Amino acid sequence: MLATPARLLRLLSLLQMGRDWSGTELAERLEVTTRTVRRDVDRLRDLGYPVHTTIGPNGGYRLGSGAALPPLLLDDDEAVAVTVGLHTAAAGHVTGAEEASLRALAKLEQVLPSRLRHRVTTLKNAVVTVSPGNEPGVQAAVLTAVSAAVRAAETLRFDYLDRNGTASRRNVEPHRLVCWGRKWYLVGWDVERAAWRTFRVDRMTLRTPNGPRFAHREPPDGDVAAYLRRTMGFEMWPLRSQLLVHAPAADISSRIDGIVTPVDDSTCRLELASDSYDLVALVVGMLDVDFEVESPPELAEHLHKLATRFTNAIPRDPGGRT
Repeated sequence: MLATPARLLRLLSLLQMGRDWSGTELAERLEVTTRTVRRDVDRLRDLGYPVHTTIGPNGGYRLGSGAALPPLLLDDDEAVAVTVGLHTAAAGHVTGAEEASLRALAKLEQVLPSRLRHRVTTLKNAVVTVSPGNEPGVQAAVLTAVSAAVRAAETLRFDYLDRNGTASRRNVEPHRLVCWGRKWYLVGWDVERAAWRTFRVDRMTLRTPNGPRFAHREPPDGDVAAYLRRTMGFEMWPLRSQLLVHAPAADISSRIDGIVTPVDDSTCRLELASDSYDLVALVVGMLDVDFEVESPPELAEHLHKLATRFTNAIPRDPGGRT
């Protein structure tokens, strides 16, 4: 049988698994009596851990949430994951989170065993974090306020500055916060426009108080991720290209970020959005399949110029003599 301090740590570790435990199950795991389990649960409560008890045939013990944050127990993989996550947050793009992340990181690294400290150091040395430069960061308080409105189903009122610098006032039913690359976005239902919209959080200035409560709608496109792939990955770019690709849709859709529509078993239609036709040429060239340009004519003309340029760059015979 474990000594009392070690047994309490083992009991806490079991309770942190997020399930109900009967007294008998805990007694068997700890190799003690159910009476000892009850005493140890009382000790944990004295230390500030909110251990709840349910009565009845299916009753047992469960660790709940309390008014204060008691110490947590982490296994090796969890400790490494949290440490690396804090390193990322400390160098991240959420204004106000860096200092808190550094404080938490200092506390955690101080108590890491040497074997885990070595794993973390190895990973840190292998990873390069690219600075966000002069891009505006999002305020942690704004993220907190928006997420609270999502949970409470309260309409957000805010001033918004779009990418063209045009200001507007919005009333939006917030649905989800999304971290895309190094930027944060809000997906929500714009009440005045009666349509789903996506907003850069760093361009939002919240107004208080929030607006009326609402009933959450079904997500756009049936899935927020699919909606964002369509709107942010396609509609936000100025140039549209459509190609007929001589390959099955399943082979293409897994290799490219575009809209792929099957035509038949061996052909599909590929729609791409970009800010230049050079990028389209690069993408379809990497696919290494035959294709035909359907639209626009400017893309076909651009590819013809590229083809001429590449053809002229090829020597006329293997010896390189022209």
